[in-house]
Amino acid sequence: MLPDAVEHHHPALAHQFDSLAQQREAAALGMWVFLVTEVLFFGGLFATYAVYRWWYPDAFAAASHELDILLGGTNTAVLITSSLTMALAVHSAQLGRRRLLLLFLIATMALGCVFLGIKGVEYYHKFVEHHVPGPGFEFEAAYARQAQIFFSLYFIMTGLHAVHMIIGIGIMLAMFWMSWRGRITADYYNPIEVSGLYWHFVDIVWIFLFPLLYLIGRHA
Repeated sequence: MLPDAVEHHHPALAHQFDSLAQQREAAALGMWVFLVTEVLFFGGLFATYAVYRWWYPDAFAAASHELDILLGGTNTAVLITSSLTMALAVHSAQLGRRRLLLLFLIATMALGCVFLGIKGVEYYHKFVEHHVPGPGFEFEAAYARQAQIFFSLYFIMTGLHAVHMIIGIGIMLAMFWMSWRGRITADYYNPIEVSGLYWHFVDIVWIFLFPLLYLIGRHA
């Protein structure tokens, strides 16, 4: 049988596509379109943050100094490392190295869980310090109202990011199951590649969140 005919009858090839290459391009395009909508979504939050920071720079700097830069920096390192393990997982899938693929997927999920654990510790600290917006919010009187805006944005932005991270871990679990079942091969690694795009996007969002929320006025 000719190679094109073999590919045409590949079990992973959906009926609406002529080849695996076409299917791969369509999946990648779909993910990029989805990520553009996510950029617009987070972009609105970043714009809101920028406006309030422009209006209340001193209050935002004072509120930012209440965040734990060590925990935030550690989480940044954790996510950068997870991007590396995700890239290595994609590379392993392309080479058809199933065992390495499974190991790197486990490492990626583990790092994602570490990130969420550290973020949970941070949230607990804010609860104990009464920095959760609401009736029990406490802050120095001069900046109390504006600081509550900062922490509202902090919890909204980091909370939504955490939700995306949880979804990402769920996707990695699905990729692990597919890989374990032998559905990911050197001929068909598109699901891992597309999932990697999503994971890298979530990591990039944090790379923007960290300096915006944690590093305000640190140079002073």
